[in-house]
Amino acid sequence: MSDKYILEGKQAIPCDDLLKWGKWYEKADRKVAKTSTVNGDVSTVFLGLDHRFGDDGPPLIFETLVFGGPMDQEMDRYSTWEEAEKGHQAMVEKLNSWL
Repeated sequence: MSDKYILEGKQAIPCDDLLKWGKWYEKADRKVAKTSTVNGDVSTVFLGLDHRFGDDGPPLIFETLVFGGPMDQEMDRYSTWEEAEKGHQAMVEKLNSWL
């Protein structure tokens, strides 16, 4: 299985061609969502590389990360765009609960 992926719309497609992947990655809009709150910023992006690192299971190719505030560097990873959107919203809600 490939460790590199490109996006076609919201669908992640395996890409074994390093040159093709690199050219796509260089110009791609990989942002899924970004939300700023009083407690920090939440960013969710398509990574383009599988971050499961050899463990069994589907590729982890999307990531939500918190920047700043009480949850700085809190992170979750996902396999699909839909999971990433849901995870982003869950992280925003979790961050907003810090009042």
